[in-house]
Amino acid sequence: MISSQDQKLLGLLRQNARASVTDLARALHVSRSTVQNRIRRLENNGVIRGYSVQLGGEFAASQVEAHVSIKVVQKLTNRTNTALEGLSQVSQLFSVSGEYDLIAIVQAQSLEELSAVLDAIGNLEGVERTNSAVVLETRFRR
Repeated sequence: MISSQDQKLLGLLRQNARASVTDLARALHVSRSTVQNRIRRLENNGVIRGYSVQLGGEFAASQVEAHVSIKVVQKLTNRTNTALEGLSQVSQLFSVSGEYDLIAIVQAQSLEELSAVLDAIGNLEGVERTNSAVVLETRFRR
């Protein structure tokens, strides 16, 4: 379990993972060393696995996104997961219950690139079939 102070720290880091330790300490009303120690502990315990970039502005708006449901040959699941992780346009991969085994979130710079990535996914060893849904509009994202 993590403390309520750790929860607040995680919330601040979700809003801005590049916030300075000084700003985080000020927001939490604790010392800089306390924040540094909490972050180090959360990283060491695997609560914080890493930091990432959130695209914004015109670049993010120009991206084409699709949710790709993927049915996988069960014996080749690990190989397929590794291959999907190697595709830079796959930003997220979820294991799900139901008719399909995986849902990949694919982001591309154009419809042509998206089409090529969807073809590449469909041609991966272990992929039985796919079903894609192109995102027309993002109403909100948290």
